[in-house]
Amino acid sequence: MAQSPPHKWGQIIGQEFLEVAVEPLLRATAEKHNLFLDVKGPRPSRGGKRIAWRDHHGNTHDLDFVLERGGTPETTGDPVAFIETAWRRYTRHSRNKAQEIQGAIMPLATAHQRQAPFIGVIAAGEWTAGAITQLQSLGFKVLYFSYSAIVEVFRFVGIDARFTETTPDAECRKKVRQWAGLNPGDRATLGRRLVTANQADVDGFMRSLEEALTRQIEVIRVLPLHGIAVEAPTVDGAMKCVRAYDERTRAARPLARYEIQVRYNNGDTISGVFGGKEDALGFLQSFRPPLSPS
Repeated sequence: MAQSPPHKWGQIIGQEFLEVAVEPLLRATAEKHNLFLDVKGPRPSRGGKRIAWRDHHGNTHDLDFVLERGGTPETTGDPVAFIETAWRRYTRHSRNKAQEIQGAIMPLATAHQRQAPFIGVIAAGEWTAGAITQLQSLGFKVLYFSYSAIVEVFRFVGIDARFTETTPDAECRKKVRQWAGLNPGDRATLGRRLVTANQADVDGFMRSLEEALTRQIEVIRVLPLHGIAVEAPTVDGAMKCVRAYDERTRAARPLARYEIQVRYNNGDTISGVFGGKEDALGFLQSFRPPLSPS
């Protein structure tokens, strides 16, 4: 089924234009830190044009941008940042979009929790404060470009970007044609203008990304737990077990597990629970920096 002209115009703003504005920022960051930036389009390591990652349940989620450590066009690296772009013309749709993003990104962050990837959203259009707060409360960093800011930028090239559900199709077709008539340089200039008009917010978002990519281990907490678990069917029974437990003999009891917590200077924390020494050592080994090529 063919897209309606208003829908097509909204898609251009929310996908093509946002990507034009944001991709140069992410690419510069990737080059600075020797990371691979995966964007929509052909890539030998994954085939097709979609960026898709699997969560720990085997479900696939499409993404807009992924920064990878050790990635190349032919090799998939470790994800260190998942970043989504999200456009909504009306606030009544923003809460649903926030939940959609949550449902896609949070399982991926859990599946790759050892990397503790940065999770970010570049939202544009009309969003409620509640929808943005919902994302932030889950650990997302959010960069927001308002509908009015986008409309103002398009005026620079003579395009009236405004539209509603009642805008005639002919008007929206005209906007689509005008966008199609812009050369890559003009589109890039529009993207830079949007960034410049919202520089403080852009700087804050990019600073958070930078902190996540350059974080350093602050402390590693290793807790070997000894003893045998005791189960009780009631609260009173459990309290009785605690009262009867002889803390002075804990060293002589068998190892139950290792609990390890790695805390970074930006507040990120990665935790693991392991039943044996080798697994615990393997977990810690994964945090050692890679050897530099000789």
